[in-house]
Amino acid sequence: MQWWLAKPTSRHMSTKKVIAICGSTRQNSINHSLINAIVALSVGSLHINVFNGIANLPQFNPDYDGAQVADAVADFRKQINEAEGIIICTPEYAHGIPGALKNAIDWTISSSQFPHKPTMLITAATDGSFAHNALMETLKAIEAKNVTNLQLVISFAKTKINNHNQITDSKTVEDVQALLTRFVQTLSS
Repeated sequence: MQWWLAKPTSRHMSTKKVIAICGSTRQNSINHSLINAIVALSVGSLHINVFNGIANLPQFNPDYDGAQVADAVADFRKQINEAEGIIICTPEYAHGIPGALKNAIDWTISSSQFPHKPTMLITAATDGSFAHNALMETLKAIEAKNVTNLQLVISFAKTKINNHNQITDSKTVEDVQALLTRFVQTLSS
């Protein structure tokens, strides 16, 4: 776990503690690069914990929820509870949500980490619309706050984000910055 501390731009404004979750388990994925670019773009307004442990979560099983929950799940839930907001950046796999990401979200349903917590969703993929729409339905069902206004699909992501944690397309930079502005406003309201 690594926290990126951004200093407030004003003495009247405090940074908001946020958890960022990547839907890809591949460490050198475009979505990991996107999260790192978001960290750089949000300096001054967000204190981001990049959670890299979705691959370590056991397969969701209600029989092992509650007091018997695995340590990795308990830690994941704790990190979400401590955050004021959630950022999800995910690819699309075969027109669907990556299994590890859906599994992670499933572990939060009974313990209610997402309800009323501002959640920003970016799907960065070749197309992305199929997984994005499915994930939007899941996030609405678990009552993630303002997710309808805090979403973005970045199609053809490999042409817009590089492996050096940079968004290389100017329109995409503008779109992500506008999304971050709305996210920070939601966190502050």
